[in-house]
Amino acid sequence: MTRPYAAVVVLHESRDELSALLRSLEPIAGPRLIVVDTGADDGGAQLAREHGAEVIERRDNPGFGAATNLGLERVSEDVAVLLNPDVEAIGDSLPRLAAIAAEHDGLHAPRLLNRDGSVQRSAHPLPGTLGALLPAVIHPPLLPAAIRDRAEPYRSTRARSVGWAIAACLAARTDTLRRFPFDPATHLYAEDMELCLRARDAGVPTVYHPQLILRHAGGHSLYRQGEPHERLAARRREAIEATRGGRARRLDDAAQLLTFAIRAAVKRPNQRERAQLNALLKQRDPGGPGSN
Repeated sequence: MTRPYAAVVVLHESRDELSALLRSLEPIAGPRLIVVDTGADDGGAQLAREHGAEVIERRDNPGFGAATNLGLERVSEDVAVLLNPDVEAIGDSLPRLAAIAAEHDGLHAPRLLNRDGSVQRSAHPLPGTLGALLPAVIHPPLLPAAIRDRAEPYRSTRARSVGWAIAACLAARTDTLRRFPFDPATHLYAEDMELCLRARDAGVPTVYHPQLILRHAGGHSLYRQGEPHERLAARRREAIEATRGGRARRLDDAAQLLTFAIRAAVKRPNQRERAQLNALLKQRDPGGPGSN
């Protein structure tokens, strides 16, 4: 029997994470799995095959976006879910998310929880707007509820459109995702932001569904050697410039600088915040990479 939705999962030496994902899918009407393995062979591809997945092996590591595009080419179902291997299903949230995507055109994202159960910052306002600048200027709990939810939509308790959401779990009609393929020239970082912003320009919203919950470890393969702060800052700026223009990128720079500077001033230890601030300052340095 053909299942009503498929999931595209990109692996990069992710066997252990995939094992946990597969276990979490066992109690539910899970998707047909299409797995693209891009890293060294750690047994992830074989594990996926043992669980009935269609597997594509790309040991040359073409990058997350290109690998996802390859997986989407193999989807025959009407709905596809982009799913990271370090996500775990909770209850029936995943099939419910797929059902919503089938009924409503858009990019649909669930609430994601960290391993400790806290809510992940997975849904974001439209970058380069005054609303996105507010949390850097005013402590969010002091804002009126409607403005607070717009500034920090991951805190919302009701379904709402957002600027963008991370693609750890993102469901849509398959033909919608194929309309907005990832740029294969972009090897890594900010692909999800760019996808959501390009779709928004074409009238396809990103919708956050906080009543649907999954667990997401986060950065399982990206940050094994530490966070690449400079590359992350550069890719964010490139994505916003390409989709929303120079003014939006400058406003987003200001919001990011204020946010990192305030966090570095008030948090202890603050090594991560200082690294984020320094990385963005280097990108904005007129004599450095990413200069204006």
